[in-house]
Amino acid sequence: MENVSQIVVHANPLAVLSFIIYLLIIVIIGVLATKFSSAGISEFFLAGRKMKEFVVALSAVVSGRSAWLLVGVTGMAYMRGASAVWAVAGYIIVELFLFLFLGKRLRRYTEKMDNLTLPDFFESRYKDKSNVLRVTSVIIILIFMVAYVSAQFNAGGKAFGASFGLGEFNGVLVTALIVLAYTMMGGFLAVSLTDMVQAIFMIIALLILPIIAIIKFGGWGEVLTALSKIDPKVLGSFSIDPFALSVGGIIGFLGIGLGSPGNPHILVRYMSIDDPRALRKSALIGTVWNTLMAWGAIYIGIVGRAYYPVKKLLPNSDPENLYPYLASTHLHPILFGIIIASIFAAIMSTADSQLLVAASGVVRDIYQKIMVKGKEISQKKLVLLSRIVIIFLVIIALILGAVASQLVFWLVLFAWAGLGASFGPTIILSLFWKRTTKQGVIAGLISGTLITIIWNQIHFLKSIIYELVPAFIISTLLTIIVSLFTTPPPEASKELEEISARYKR
Repeated sequence: MENVSQIVVHANPLAVLSFIIYLLIIVIIGVLATKFSSAGISEFFLAGRKMKEFVVALSAVVSGRSAWLLVGVTGMAYMRGASAVWAVAGYIIVELFLFLFLGKRLRRYTEKMDNLTLPDFFESRYKDKSNVLRVTSVIIILIFMVAYVSAQFNAGGKAFGASFGLGEFNGVLVTALIVLAYTMMGGFLAVSLTDMVQAIFMIIALLILPIIAIIKFGGWGEVLTALSKIDPKVLGSFSIDPFALSVGGIIGFLGIGLGSPGNPHILVRYMSIDDPRALRKSALIGTVWNTLMAWGAIYIGIVGRAYYPVKKLLPNSDPENLYPYLASTHLHPILFGIIIASIFAAIMSTADSQLLVAASGVVRDIYQKIMVKGKEISQKKLVLLSRIVIIFLVIIALILGAVASQLVFWLVLFAWAGLGASFGPTIILSLFWKRTTKQGVIAGLISGTLITIIWNQIHFLKSIIYELVPAFIISTLLTIIVSLFTTPPPEASKELEEISARYKR
């Protein structure tokens, strides 16, 4: 979903200028956030739990979208039409639930127990002194996150090289260096603030492009008329009817939303807010933002089909090239520069978040909590080590992308589903069902990951429904069944009851 193929675009000076301004803004944010993020590991990975509702709202929604929304959903809408709405409806609904309910409980529990990461949360929730939960969680996070970051770099490189003539390899390096610079310097604060800026770029681009394209075509009525005149055999599965999809297809598309409660780089946003009660405001802001961006992506796909009835009219006959190609042919160079910036905003808002989550897994969960457990380590040393780890993770992601690009993209197909199916059910049950046990969570983590991979590799099963749905269901059932046959630590249940009581107040 992250692959942005080659597009022939002239590097107009005005387009380059607007893009450079965008880059300067996010790098400056990284520099300004350096002092705050250097104060300690809590500041570096969670901004000291001092983030405001507006920043949390935008950071949460854009860090979960990546380039999939801009190139994946627009391409899907180009091929399928209005039925692509089900692919965005699922995550919009689920993330509203996360803001209003799960996010509050997670924020309150992690503050009470001084948890900075999800492995932290699992260990304190189940009093796991064996480190099995922590290590299992970190392994799953590292496998998916490093591969995902590598794919983001590759996507950025291709877009960079195609848009500004730098070449794909140079584009990958520039993308990686930019993400590395502000993530390493400013930590979570810089990442969240740049996410806010990038969210603004994304929504401007996603609203401006379809409106201008529709106006230039002669209006929405003319778009519909043009689509009705295209040979149905050419359109294939395309339809302006959102219900022109099988029940299994609708459920599968809606099931995409099940990935949100299991992706750590989204969940840590709720953990970072200064007041959990403010998540109600974040819910409103985030849902509106999610809806508007989704509206723009779907309408780009539909109007794009009117402009280019057959795929061969698009660069490399690839529907995922529709978004930048439509922009390059219909927008002023300054606006086109914003469009390219929005692609990088989507890529970077995901890559930087995933780097921080992966780095926290190494520094906080492996080094501090296992390797040097019980020893006094200065906060400055932990922050320094975190920055060093981020550098190494970027290098590993670059190497992985260079020598095993097929493996990277194979893994990234499972990243959203794998994380969603493994962490989603276990996080939800851990927060809302006090009977959940350590053994049940381990069963859920492992089964969610394995079922995702197995289901995806069996063509017959994959053709029935998106692998995240069955993997999420099986992970949930196994977590419950195993928990019923094992005993939870009484202290954990008591702590959860206290958090629940406080939540109700």
